[in-house]
Amino acid sequence: MKNKKLAGSKPANSSQKYLDIAAIQDDVVILNDGTVRGVLLISSINFDLKSEDEQKAIIGAYVGFLNTLDYPLQVVVQSRPLNIDDYLEKLKKSEKEQTNELLRMQIADYQQFISELLTLEKIMSKKFFITVPYSEAGNKKKNFATRLSSVFSTAKVIKLSRKRFAESAAELDKRCSFIEAGLSSLGLSSQRLDTQALIELYYNSYNPDLFQKQPLEDINKLKVETDV
Repeated sequence: MKNKKLAGSKPANSSQKYLDIAAIQDDVVILNDGTVRGVLLISSINFDLKSEDEQKAIIGAYVGFLNTLDYPLQVVVQSRPLNIDDYLEKLKKSEKEQTNELLRMQIADYQQFISELLTLEKIMSKKFFITVPYSEAGNKKKNFATRLSSVFSTAKVIKLSRKRFAESAAELDKRCSFIEAGLSSLGLSSQRLDTQALIELYYNSYNPDLFQKQPLEDINKLKVETDV
C-alpha cells in the first residue's frame, strides 16, 4: 500500500539545478546561459628537459598562439590517484597461466614490487584539458542587434531552436580546429572529447571518489525509457 503522505509529497530538488551544465550532446557542452563549450584533451611536454634554445622557441610560439585569440580559453589540470587495478589483475592472470617457473616467479616479484610501491607512495596521474567557449553575444561576425538580442533572450537552452544550436556547434567546431592547429605548432597533440568522454570527465570531476569505485557506463549501452 502507498503511504498517503509520501504520495502527496514533492520529489526533492535535483542536484542538477546547482550545476552550470544544462546538457551534453553532439560532443558539445551546453551551459544554462545558452553558451556552448568544447573540451580538448592535450598532451604534455617535459619543458625542463629541453635545451635553452628549444625552451625559448616554445615560449615564443606559445606567445604567438595566444596573440591570435580574441576569446578566452580555460586551461584545466586534473590530478587523480593512479588506478592500476586492471593492470594488477592482468599480472595475476599472467602469473597463473605462466608455465615457465622462472618467469612465473619474476612476474610475482614484479607484482609485489608494484603493490609495495603504491603502498609507500601515492602515485598521481595528470591530464590536461582546454575548454573552448562560444557565445553568440561574443561573435563579432554578427551585427550588434543580433548579439544584443541573444544576450537578453531566454537563458534556457532547452528553448533554443535546433537551428541556433547547429549554428553555435558549427562555430565551436571551427574554434576547436583552430586551437588544435595552434597547439600542433607547439609540438602538442590534442583530441576533442566526444559526448561519452565529456560525460565521464564531468562525472569524474563532480564524483572523484565514486568514479573510482563505480565507473560510468557507456552511454551507448544505456537504455532510457520514454513516455509515448
